Amino acid sequence: MMNNMSNENSLIDPVKLDRLAETAVKVGLQLQPGQDLLITAPSAALPLVRRIAEHAYKAGAGLVVPFFTDEQLTLARYQFAPDGSFDKAANWLYEGMAKAFSANTARLAIVGDDPMLLSAQDPAKVSRANKANSIAYQPALEKIAGFDINWNIIAWPGTAWAKLVFPNETADNAVRKLADAIFAASRVDREDPIAAWADHNAKLHEKTAWLNQNRFSALHFKGPGTDLTVGLADGHEWHGGASTAKNGITCNPNIPTEEVFTTPHAHRVEGHVSSTKPLSYNGTLIDNISVRFEAGRIVEAKASRGEDVLKKVLETDEGAARLGEVALVPHSSPISKSGLLFFNTLFDENAACHIALGQCYAKCFLDGASLTPEQIAAQGGNKSLIHIDWMIGSNEVDIDGVGVNNEHVPIFRKGEWIS
Repeated sequence: MMNNMSNENSLIDPVKLDRLAETAVKVGLQLQPGQDLLITAPSAALPLVRRIAEHAYKAGAGLVVPFFTDEQLTLARYQFAPDGSFDKAANWLYEGMAKAFSANTARLAIVGDDPMLLSAQDPAKVSRANKANSIAYQPALEKIAGFDINWNIIAWPGTAWAKLVFPNETADNAVRKLADAIFAASRVDREDPIAAWADHNAKLHEKTAWLNQNRFSALHFKGPGTDLTVGLADGHEWHGGASTAKNGITCNPNIPTEEVFTTPHAHRVEGHVSSTKPLSYNGTLIDNISVRFEAGRIVEAKASRGEDVLKKVLETDEGAARLGEVALVPHSSPISKSGLLFFNTLFDENAACHIALGQCYAKCFLDGASLTPEQIAAQGGNKSLIHIDWMIGSNEVDIDGVGVNNEHVPIFRKGEWIS
């Protein structure tokens, strides 16, 4: 494993890798002096974690604590663990994370594992393990979904992931190409990425300000296989780019990001919608998703591939078949222009408009920081153990904002902002 790790590191531009680490600390987290930092990452991403730790300590971090996952260790469980193992999770670990977040520890997640790692494993065991993990993770997830702390997600170009994105390349070339794609999407392929992010955030804020000013009651999506009305939660608020967490720190939770997003009303979604890109979910590719909503809930669901997994996801809990997020992304976004399918939601969601099944974000409400879970639910916010984004936008999809008097205002035409 050390040889693979060293090989991956030698293929990646060290200057851009360092810029990514610095951007994660200064833009993604805006880490504050004295603030602790908790990092989760694939074991192969150790070179990036080391650079992040350096920049974090230079920024005055109190303590940087990493937790690593490993693909071979994950597979060992599915190959050798007793059946009862798949209903267990490390509750103590997530309880500790929740305690850390309650003490204002910042959170940084690095993605990069093989998206298809579990594709050959027993889907029932995968589903059981995911559910057990989701339940155990809830105390920590509530702090993240509630935006209690500053948090950020970035990516590392793992070899297996790179080969999935670039199947016709050698492993070395695939890693180089994925690294370059990550750097470009993350805006660290330029001399001053921090200034580039300031400019990008300003443009996203212009869009959210316009949407918040219009106070639409719903969005109407129309395109091939799609005629969907997404009611928006009472007192919803649009966000995009940098946002201020409850701890007062302004951060960019996702790097990259091209979206503006808000909370749908969990009981006011009607019509049918088709996916425009495949969804890679826990080792399964779910393609050509087609669902129908009634009173906010999915009542029919089909997919040309991965339908069984999709239906299991929808059965996770009461909120799993309802929406927790709706996001607008122009078809001309840099990630869409790349023409790549990343098989990773952090990137693919920024190539197209999307919706998310499951948990809503508390911050997407006016005065969301002061609302109780009961108030959020009363205003239409959804609650679930899951939050899964899938893409419904393309250059053939139009979107209108629906006003309080049912007037329709154009927002997107052929996948692009009207202004």
